[in-house]
Amino acid sequence: MRMLKCLLALLTVCDVRAQPAHPEIWYGRPDRPAIVSPDVFPIIGWGGAPTDARLLDTMREAGFNIAGFAPLADVPHVKAAGLRCFVTDRRAEGYDWNHLPPDEVIRKNLTSLAQEGGSDPAVLGFLLCDEPNASQIPGIAHVKQILHEVMPGKIGYVSVLPYIVKPEEHGAPSYEAYVRMVVDVLHEPFLSYDNYSLVEGRMRPQFYNNLEIIRRISLDTGTPFWNCVLANAHFNYMDPTDATLHLQVYSTLAYGGRGIQLFTYLAYPDANFRLAPIDQFGNKTPTWGMTQRINYELNVLAPTLAKLRSTGVYHAPDAPEYGQPLSKSGLVKAVHTEQQEIVEHPATAHFLVGEFRDEQNRPYLMAVNKSLTESFRFDVALAGGGELRCISPYSGKEQVRGVDWLAPGAGRLCRVDSRPVP
Repeated sequence: MRMLKCLLALLTVCDVRAQPAHPEIWYGRPDRPAIVSPDVFPIIGWGGAPTDARLLDTMREAGFNIAGFAPLADVPHVKAAGLRCFVTDRRAEGYDWNHLPPDEVIRKNLTSLAQEGGSDPAVLGFLLCDEPNASQIPGIAHVKQILHEVMPGKIGYVSVLPYIVKPEEHGAPSYEAYVRMVVDVLHEPFLSYDNYSLVEGRMRPQFYNNLEIIRRISLDTGTPFWNCVLANAHFNYMDPTDATLHLQVYSTLAYGGRGIQLFTYLAYPDANFRLAPIDQFGNKTPTWGMTQRINYELNVLAPTLAKLRSTGVYHAPDAPEYGQPLSKSGLVKAVHTEQQEIVEHPATAHFLVGEFRDEQNRPYLMAVNKSLTESFRFDVALAGGGELRCISPYSGKEQVRGVDWLAPGAGRLCRVDSRPVP
């Protein structure tokens, strides 16, 4: 009997119906966030779009708004799933860019694409070239011009090489000259690139160096940039985790990125491509749930992010080669971190802080935990005083926060309120 009483007392203490420690948190069934329009924030499954209606539905369920690249015949299925896409078709992309056919041939090809459904609102545009050489850009620009004449408003999708490639691969005097040439000659509404740097259990500094270059060109030219990040494992890249996905995405957001592309949604039919959200048999992998989580956070934060402009990016305690130390910030004096809570496990925290202004010139910041393995408590000391009103990645609502925890790779978007409530 005494044992039974002890058990009942323990159950009373652990009663899940008890009042939560934080009344503002709802522990019931949460609502799924609304999927934002690609016009607000594109979230793309980079690669071939699923042809199966069931897989397209799972893509929408996972929080994507762009299915990737689809043949024209599959556009109705993409549309039925509530997604949009870029069309892949030889009549748009199948040219020798250094030796184009006569204009009347190109125009006839693109006109037939328009007549067969290329003008459908579900079609954002057409894949023209992935990772071109500088010598190919004038030819791509010429086809893009004819494309815009035939189908006004449709995009010619081009994505540039990462900065670690050799000069003979990009074909320009420098990587920066190469990227600026793509922006200045193509005049497309976004700048897309990738840099896969997750190896040996860490993020290599080249990931941040590429972000520095792309961000600078984006700001100089007024061109929003989209980053393509790893959502599978191949070659010697790391297996995806919540931390790898969050670190890539939140670092991109902290640098002012305005589009995320996940490479890939479907696993390529190759033995070393593994742990994409959907495997080679059409089944969900553990990465699918991770992808849904980060995509939902993007959809929740997107309405706020879309109103912000990047004003600075800083690293602590040390900065990558092209980066800036936190001491250069005029908004943040310091980021204090610690780990001790229940179990002491001291480790050095490496943080990234992106700074922004909104349309009313109010300051915002995004703190990112650069560790892939360690969680940290952090407290931001503001140079001008005030308090942080952090935007919840689950509700989108502002919450007053002081000291808080950041999981590995996670980020926190906050508005700086210089007039704290007494």
